[in-house]
Amino acid sequence: MRFYVVCIVFSLAALHISAQKDATPDLKEQQAFIELDFLSIPRDAGEANLTLSGSHFNLKFDNGLYTGIGIYGAIIGERGGFFTLGANAGYQGDLTENLFYDLGLHIGGGGGDSAPDGGGAFLIPQAKLGYRFENFNLSAGYSYINFFDNGDINEHQVIAGIQFPIEFDHTDYSNANQDYSLKDLKNTSWDKEKSRLGFMVHLNNLKTSGQSQNTRGVLYNGATIRLVGVEVSAPLKNGFFTYARFDGAYDGIKSGYMDVFLGAGHEFAFNRNRTRILAKFAAGAGGGGGVDTQGGFLVYPDLSLEQQLFNNTYLALNLGSVLSPNQHFISTAYGLGLKYDVNYNGLDQRDQNKERRSKFYGLQVILKEDLYLNAGRIDEADQDLYQIALQVNLDLGNHFYLAGQTAFANFGGAGAYAEGLVGAGLHTKPFINDRARLFGQVLAGAAGGGQVSTGQGLIVKPSLGLEVFLSDRFGLRAAGGYVDAVRGDLSSPILNLGLTYNIAILK
Repeated sequence: MRFYVVCIVFSLAALHISAQKDATPDLKEQQAFIELDFLSIPRDAGEANLTLSGSHFNLKFDNGLYTGIGIYGAIIGERGGFFTLGANAGYQGDLTENLFYDLGLHIGGGGGDSAPDGGGAFLIPQAKLGYRFENFNLSAGYSYINFFDNGDINEHQVIAGIQFPIEFDHTDYSNANQDYSLKDLKNTSWDKEKSRLGFMVHLNNLKTSGQSQNTRGVLYNGATIRLVGVEVSAPLKNGFFTYARFDGAYDGIKSGYMDVFLGAGHEFAFNRNRTRILAKFAAGAGGGGGVDTQGGFLVYPDLSLEQQLFNNTYLALNLGSVLSPNQHFISTAYGLGLKYDVNYNGLDQRDQNKERRSKFYGLQVILKEDLYLNAGRIDEADQDLYQIALQVNLDLGNHFYLAGQTAFANFGGAGAYAEGLVGAGLHTKPFINDRARLFGQVLAGAAGGGQVSTGQGLIVKPSLGLEVFLSDRFGLRAAGGYVDAVRGDLSSPILNLGLTYNIAILK
């Protein structure tokens, strides 16, 4: 049964694998859409509905099919800290010029906060009607959720969402690490205004306040929750920007706390853009690790200072507050981060140096299934743990890459277990007709929940593996290694198998 579900996940994500080969750095456009959706799941008598908010990124194809990934988090109810990760697949068909129908399936793993999630494996089939407006789509319809690995969440409910169509430029992954002069790229499809993304790895602290004990957990009044996470930001116009951030606890409390935020802000830049002050506001979901956030909905006002260290690298300092709107949970947030701005898929139109070099950077998105053999448990017998994982790699050279990963349990009786890791790796040059290569990586970060013994949350996970390219964009990835909790009993051999989506972007 477990192998069958893993095959479904990877098959859904592998729609439209193409074998076409193009060695030139031609600009290609990929249609996609971002979707935010909501579903309110009925619960047993005496418990409020569990309302989940989802964030999804889907690739669209010409025949109406789409596939992608999504994360759900609890925002209303009594299960703050309930999170899931899964794969999306579906079909959108037209009824009229603007009216469409959407048949989809989301399947993955997760859970949390003592919910009856079993091993964490779940699926959500859905059928919706939607209407296209100029810049967004609205849809609503029927959905069914089933935590089928010994879970007790099995309900029918309404689902509603909003979609934002987007497109992004790229070229084949085989062009990664090739560089060209400004003269080479002038008067080509890459000769347009550049875009910008900000990537930040940060260490944050939540100094808590509030009541100390209740039936759902502990607020850790006066304790400091230490978090590690990542933040991705994208500029809009006139100094405004949007961003997403993801955090997990690694010290200060028992393991298991995590949060996910989406927000916007305004950037005030001066000193020739070497110094920036950012006013930010975000909303999202958070909880776990015994921290009582009630339904899970949190807001995050923040003020940040960014100072350039060199080139596009900045040191970031922040001060803000993470709290529930009714102030049941209140904390002061402060920390620091290292931010790197990526100017991509265009040229600096003010640069007149025709010999200036630009480089194509490889980007990999990996959906995989992990197996931890005899994973250490708290007050339970050790047993195998399975989890669905999402990893993103950015190549910074012919052999070196940076990596970020999140993962959620889907089999093995630990539905609330989750990870958030960052790290780096090395890979060899491709061999066997440029179709295969070896790699090694080390990831570290926060993990916990599901009675898995990770102490206060810090784990380290080295691995070695083989990657096979099936086409210009898709490949398979297999690895083995070890996971070790620095202050817990989790110490296990690991195996994983995944599907990769591979592109290159112009830096």
